[in-house]
Amino acid sequence: MSKLRIAAGTRIAAEAGAAVAEQGGNAVDAAIAAMVVSVCTDTGIMSPGCGAFVTVWPPDAEPVVIDGYAEMPGRGYGNQHFGEATHEVVFDYGGDTRQLVGYGTIATPGGFAGLAHASQQYGRLPWNSLVEPAIDWVERGFPLTGGAAEYLGFTHAAIYSWHPDSYRVLHHDDGSPLAQGDIVRIPGLADSLRSIASDAGSLYGGELGQRIARGVRENGGLLGIEDLQAYEAVVREPVRARIGDWEVASNPPPAVGGSCLAAMLLLLDRLGPTDSLQREVESMVTTQRAILGFRASRLDGAHHALPREVERMLELAELGDHSLLSAPSTSHVSVVDADGLACAITASAGYGSGAMVEGTGFWLNNSLGEIDLLTKGVGGLSPGTRMASNMAPTIARRRSDGALLALGSPGASRITTAIAQVLANFAGRNMNLADAVTHPRLHVELAAEPGTIAFEPGLPVVPMQGLEPRPFDGPSMYFGGVQAVLWSRQDGLSGIADARRGGYVAG
Repeated sequence: MSKLRIAAGTRIAAEAGAAVAEQGGNAVDAAIAAMVVSVCTDTGIMSPGCGAFVTVWPPDAEPVVIDGYAEMPGRGYGNQHFGEATHEVVFDYGGDTRQLVGYGTIATPGGFAGLAHASQQYGRLPWNSLVEPAIDWVERGFPLTGGAAEYLGFTHAAIYSWHPDSYRVLHHDDGSPLAQGDIVRIPGLADSLRSIASDAGSLYGGELGQRIARGVRENGGLLGIEDLQAYEAVVREPVRARIGDWEVASNPPPAVGGSCLAAMLLLLDRLGPTDSLQREVESMVTTQRAILGFRASRLDGAHHALPREVERMLELAELGDHSLLSAPSTSHVSVVDADGLACAITASAGYGSGAMVEGTGFWLNNSLGEIDLLTKGVGGLSPGTRMASNMAPTIARRRSDGALLALGSPGASRITTAIAQVLANFAGRNMNLADAVTHPRLHVELAAEPGTIAFEPGLPVVPMQGLEPRPFDGPSMYFGGVQAVLWSRQDGLSGIADARRGGYVAG
């Protein structure tokens, strides 16, 4: 077998990937097995009705991104149905968070299509063996993790109480939500996973897909069997950037996360090294404000013009022109093996629609209801349009010696800022990987006036550039949960899982 290291959001996900490696699997096999466990057991944070991006960098080829993200449904439906079967919810997750949930927020879920394509093209083991660990855990019942319990504490009433099946799975008889360590049992999910293990296409036109589409349409949603049958994973050329001696590859348009990450890295590199923590904070605030401001004004909602706008953003970042630029739930797995194969997978179901199709155990996404990503709504999107995403599964290769770093993070709009800060610390400031991940983080918030700088203890944040400080009491999952694995010929394999999300390293 190939020796490897895997960093994932939960212990059972990481150990599932390590077990697959023991069977002879490579980095891609291990990452897929870990992610399938994660989407099925990271309850509330994630669901099997998700979308996913898979970044792969083989030792003897260029990197690729496999786009298995959510797609606009509604084939055979008219625009008059957009916005039906939804309701707005508000919950406190790092501040007031507004989302739309319900059957009408469910987009075509591409996660399993993307994972299956990655398995076929880059894996070593049969597809069904990569789904088996998740089936085993779902059949036995699995313990609710601390991160999932914390997330449910914020969202159970708003998202997971309106639907009776969701409510029964996630609440005790007295109405209290499940707590950390409680055993979760999801009726019907093991049988659905067996169907997918036998043929991933069962979700995209087979009996399972028929049941899901019928359940959504009968309750006023847009997702139909035509949408599932038409869905295909897409192989894309990643967006790339350099920071120090490292070449970075991440998620390209129509997602926005990887492009914003690349722009942040380019701008940080052009701003140059800092000589103090205060200057480091100022540089990071300047960079985040520039890129996130450009995104809000030029990228969000610019579906057809997005490639052109992204190109402009990267050009400005390359020039170091920050003045011109300023005009949830997610799971991540990183794996590198000793053969020099790296794989990073990020998956998201949005904040969750709260809907579970009867008898399938399948929770589904709310990708049509993510207000922060869809500032102009979905009424102008035609069926088959890929949805916007913050996700940025990233792989970096050091040009001088071929060392590989796979990393990524959950965290909605904080995904890109979390990864950028880790890469800036590691590749730009020569911190070791563990210190780069645990270093305090900040995030510039521009959604309301005046803007704020959310930050963890240990950073000298003061009012600057019209932004007010918003301190947190300690390290918080609000700032992501970076999972990172490093390999070099000289030092071998090492990994770090972010304690902000209770991650775990195996292998």
